[in-house]
Amino acid sequence: MNVNQITAFHAVMTSASLSEAARKLGRTQPAVSTAIKTLEDQLGMKLFTRTGRKLVPVPEAQYLLTETSAILDQLTRVRRTMKTLVDGQTGSLRVATMPGPAAMLFPRFIASKIKPDADTSISIMSRNSAQIAELARAQSIDFGFADVLSDPMPEDLYRTEIISAQCYVALSVDDPLAAKDVIGIEDLDGRPMGSLLSSHTHRRDLIARFQAASARLHVLVESQAFLQTVQFVSEGLCCAVIDPLSIPNIKASPDLMRTVTIRPLACDLRYRYAIYQPRYHPISVLAQQIKIDWRDEVMRMLEEVDAHPKIHVQDPDEAPQELSEQR
Repeated sequence: MNVNQITAFHAVMTSASLSEAARKLGRTQPAVSTAIKTLEDQLGMKLFTRTGRKLVPVPEAQYLLTETSAILDQLTRVRRTMKTLVDGQTGSLRVATMPGPAAMLFPRFIASKIKPDADTSISIMSRNSAQIAELARAQSIDFGFADVLSDPMPEDLYRTEIISAQCYVALSVDDPLAAKDVIGIEDLDGRPMGSLLSSHTHRRDLIARFQAASARLHVLVESQAFLQTVQFVSEGLCCAVIDPLSIPNIKASPDLMRTVTIRPLACDLRYRYAIYQPRYHPISVLAQQIKIDWRDEVMRMLEEVDAHPKIHVQDPDEAPQELSEQR
C-alpha cells in the first residue's frame, strides 16, 4: 500500500463519481481505476462492487477510509511541519550566554526572532564562559555566546567565531576625568578601578596595558560581569575599563544614564567575544539562522557605539584568521 493508492482510494470514497475523484487528484480515470485495482490486489479483497460506471464501497471499505484519512492527515501535518522547519518558522532552540548579555540584550533579541504563532521550544541558559564552551564540547547546545577563554579548551568538538571590539572607560559623571574626551591608561594610574575576575582574559590584557604604560592598576572591586562593576562606578567609588556591549545595557537604564558617562580608551585594548557551536550536533534551520542573526546583531551594536568590531574565525589547526573589519 503506497501513498498513490491511498489518495486514490480516499478520493473515490469521498467523491460522487470516479470522474470527480480523478479531477480532484489531477489524474485520468484509468489511472485512478488502476490504483484502486492494485490496492485491492495487494489487500486480497474487493473494496468496491462495480455497477455500470459506479463504484459502490463494500462495508470493509468504510473501515479503510477511517484509517487512510488518519494517514493522510498525518502526512499533511508532516509536510506542513517540514516546510516550517525549512523556512525557519519552527523547531527547537537551546542556547547559552554569559551573564552580561543574559540580563537583557540576548533574551530580547531571541524574543524578537520568534513569531507569536511559531511552534518553537526555547531554552536560554546563563553560564560563565568556560561552562558555555564545555556545553558546546558536549554537543548540548545549538550555540553559545561568551568570552574568549584565557585557557582555551581543545576545539576538536566545537567551532568558534571570535568578535573583537575596542574597550571603553566608564566613569561617574562627577569624576574629573569625565571632562576629557579620551581617557589614557596614564589617567587611570593608581585610581580605584572596577574589573573582572583575576582569571579573566580581559583582566590579564588590562594588566599588560598598565605595565606597558608604567602605570599602577589598583583594583578596588572585581566581579563576574561589568554590569555589577558599573554599579560601583555609579556611586563614584571607582572607574572601569568595560567591554563595548555593556554600553547598550547602560543606556537602557535611566538610573545609570544619569550617573555614569562613557569615554573612549586611548590605547588599543580590544575585548574578545566568542560564538561557540558544537561540531557534531545537528541544529534546526531556525537555530542556525538565529545564530547568524545574533552575530550580525552583535556587529551592529558594536558599530553603533563606534567600537571598530572585527570578526575572526578560530580553527583548531590554525591561528585566528581575520575575516572582516567594519568601521
